Amino acid sequence: MAAPATKTLHDLNGTWSLNKTLSDDVSPALELQGVGWLTRKAIGLASVTLHVKQYVSEDGKEHVDIEQTATGGLKGTSEHREMDGQPREHKDWLFGRVSGRSEFVTEIPGGDAFLLSNWEEGTSEWLLNSVDSLDNGWTARQTWGFQQVKGERRYVRNVVVEKGEKRAEIRMVYDWIAT
Repeated sequence: MAAPATKTLHDLNGTWSLNKTLSDDVSPALELQGVGWLTRKAIGLASVTLHVKQYVSEDGKEHVDIEQTATGGLKGTSEHREMDGQPREHKDWLFGRVSGRSEFVTEIPGGDAFLLSNWEEGTSEWLLNSVDSLDNGWTARQTWGFQQVKGERRYVRNVVVEKGEKRAEIRMVYDWIAT
């Protein structure tokens, strides 16, 4: 289902489901990130749902907390992001030890064409996530925003994963489920 017009980068609150038909195959990116074949296949078969809580804390920092669930017996992941651009270490079962930072930006460092592609007309701000693997030598960058996909407004993440000379570009398109 299309994203409501009321949803913005500063209000992603609600439940979103990855639309695999409209999204790119995530397997090439997961492979660069060192995720094993069997786990990649299981992820490819699973339905992935994001439960998003976005808020401003008492200290004035904007947060995006996401509980990700998956079908097929796969363990979900938790993302707790502060939108201040400061690096924070995190460890989870899928990606291991990483250092990530998140912030709202009006330009993409390095001007990466894929990260800048296909946004709604007039888009001048993105949520940028940058993650460096502390154990496996890969980097991932994501821009979040809204795009017109098959005539409907959708929440989308453009993702670039790099390891050495290898690069994977994927677009993840989400369906709006509920508040």
